[in-house]
Amino acid sequence: MTEEIYDIVVIGAGPGGYHAAIRAAQYGAKVALVEKAKLGGTCLNWGCIPTKALYASAALIDKIKNHGKEFGIDCSLNIDFAKAVERKNKVVTELVEGIGGLQEAWKNDVYFGHGKILGGNASDGFDISIEGKDNTHVKAKRVIIATGSSPALIPAFNIDHDRILTSDDILDPNFKIVPERLLVIGAGVIGCEFANIFCTFGSKVTMLEYLPSPIATEERMIVRELQKKFEDMGITIHVSQNVLSVENTGNGVKATTCSADVPRDQVDSAEKSVFEADYCLVSIGRAKESSELGLEELGIETERGAIKVDTDTVETSVKGIYAIGDVTGGVMLAHVASYEGDVAVENALSSIGGFPTKPITTDYKVVPATIFTNPNIGSVGLRRNQAKEQGIDVLMGRFPFASLGKAKCMNEEEGFLMILADKETHKIVGASCIGAEAPELISEVALAMKQGLSVHDIGDTIHSHPTISEMVLEAAEDVVGKAIHRKGRPIHH
Repeated sequence: MTEEIYDIVVIGAGPGGYHAAIRAAQYGAKVALVEKAKLGGTCLNWGCIPTKALYASAALIDKIKNHGKEFGIDCSLNIDFAKAVERKNKVVTELVEGIGGLQEAWKNDVYFGHGKILGGNASDGFDISIEGKDNTHVKAKRVIIATGSSPALIPAFNIDHDRILTSDDILDPNFKIVPERLLVIGAGVIGCEFANIFCTFGSKVTMLEYLPSPIATEERMIVRELQKKFEDMGITIHVSQNVLSVENTGNGVKATTCSADVPRDQVDSAEKSVFEADYCLVSIGRAKESSELGLEELGIETERGAIKVDTDTVETSVKGIYAIGDVTGGVMLAHVASYEGDVAVENALSSIGGFPTKPITTDYKVVPATIFTNPNIGSVGLRRNQAKEQGIDVLMGRFPFASLGKAKCMNEEEGFLMILADKETHKIVGASCIGAEAPELISEVALAMKQGLSVHDIGDTIHSHPTISEMVLEAAEDVVGKAIHRKGRPIHH
């Protein structure tokens, strides 16, 4: 049997893997992409994309239901979750097919099956077996592992995929139920997004969070704004709750908790609370998909399932093998995986030689993050408490959507954008936003930060009017008290 020899074999076709495969092909490399399930991985099939498709349906419902009359639209709503799921499935299918088409266009070979590195080295190449729909062996000069993560099956929660569900279960193409009562364990990004969606479709949502605050990594002002909105929607959040057990009662679920402040050795005697619902979504914990890849035999180190890499080069302890995305246990965001894919490809091809690449190192200083609740949340860089911890004196600009003409036209007056700048240089060090198109607004700030720009650079840039992007202009100018549509105390630089 003649083995195919590739410059790069990428194991895992999520947003890190399929991106890396295309990037390598753009440099002229011969590439194979190995995927055990579906192209696009978790993000496209059971994560980012399907949730945003459902969110879009929920946002439209909210707009018509709560603001329709103001816009001159007076109609009765017939909400059909099954139809929304069908649309979500269609979006996913089209994008999956699109990725397949792109791999074909770049002449990348795609193998469906479980990839495992059998042995080898950077000088002689690595032998890889593929078992599944395609059963074969290939050889690679370099390997990029991009196998991602999956929902952690925490024993105490008794996840049965029937009434006690993971995010994969609730986004299954055939899950078309709107529970009358939904219990969500975890009020982080995933939990808050699902709470928003299902509440809008009609569920009574209760959330249980271990920490003293939902989405605890965001600015306190942002959190308070979201909490207020959730309260208005009827979503109940119980914080500082240690969930001890969840059980399927046959026609519902029951969760038992105690205060998160109770020491572990006193839990048995602690006062308990019981929460009941029809279904439970467990939205905490992700397990790294690093098993059965041949890592141990190769001597590649892992820690709690996460593949250890050089954080500068994303190379593992074995020369010629790289790992990117969730499986490394770093910043678990799809766009970070894609970025790391670029770094891995540049370094892998540079080490082979003969490609128009050069070795590069990672830079994680500017990583935007988004939360698709209603209103949206976006953030990048430092929060105020982080700036304080790092000894950075900052100035803060804050501009409300209610003061922006375009936002008023859209009836999107909730929320604000805040920008933090170094007090001496006025360079932007962070930003947080809650409101319409917050993730898009944060992208402009992220670009400014990456280029080391100051709030004056943004202020000197003409922004089209009337647009939501003027939020960035006004918030940047408010840092020095010069926002036009908000009274401030000007600081002349």
